[in-house]
Amino acid sequence: MASFQYCLNSSTIKPTPILDKIRIAAKAGYEGIELWHDDIDLYLQSGGQLADIRKALDDYGVHAPTTIYLKGWFDTTGEEHAREMDEIKRRLAQTAAVGAPHAIAGPPAGKADHALGAKNYYELLEIGRQFGVKPAMEYLGFVDDINTIEAAWDVIQKCGHPDATIVIDPFHCFRGGGPMASVGTLPADKIAVSHFNDSPASPASNLLTDADRVMPGEGICDLKLYCDGLRKIGYRRWLSLELFRPDLYERDALEVAQEGLEKMRAVAEA
Repeated sequence: MASFQYCLNSSTIKPTPILDKIRIAAKAGYEGIELWHDDIDLYLQSGGQLADIRKALDDYGVHAPTTIYLKGWFDTTGEEHAREMDEIKRRLAQTAAVGAPHAIAGPPAGKADHALGAKNYYELLEIGRQFGVKPAMEYLGFVDDINTIEAAWDVIQKCGHPDATIVIDPFHCFRGGGPMASVGTLPADKIAVSHFNDSPASPASNLLTDADRVMPGEGICDLKLYCDGLRKIGYRRWLSLELFRPDLYERDALEVAQEGLEKMRAVAEA
């Protein structure tokens, strides 16, 4: 029996149309696919319907654990905050329509007021309840503040909402300088999804960008420690391959997806 459920973050085959992404995820052998709101909006602008996306997921037997992403909620106030929340509500309606239980909520780029972020996260989670969706707190290794598990967990703890969850990612652990072993300190039921990828030996960690991520096992992250930490806490759910590589976008999307699943399993099940 596999240790985890395997998922394809649709960023990995970004240029592919959304319904084809779902078909490819299923054909490659993934159980799930994370969908981006930009792709959903593009499909709707071309005349498609949200019901078409939900039907494709159901027809191919693929789950959508998350949609990506919600922004502008953490550090805004007043009229700006109200505008951002209107857009977030629109996206949460999409999340609910495609049947995803979580929507990923990203942090601000600069220094963060954790108390304000916690207050706004509580509000965001309450709004999520109106849609039957749980917004999940993500840290990003290349932002100034919310760049480690510890930083995101601090906001979650200050928030105190029972629906609060975290999105974890070995690349962001490495890029943000937080210990990979921190995954083993989290409650398993508080992890919405684990993104999965690796980091190259160069450039230096503080210079890494999304486009530098590599396939699991092709870099220098201690992914065994990471996966062992997840097993230790009893996490058995989603590992989601998340890459942003222009060179992969030029290749056959199905081949990329198949290679990614093979490399994920080779690392995670070792």
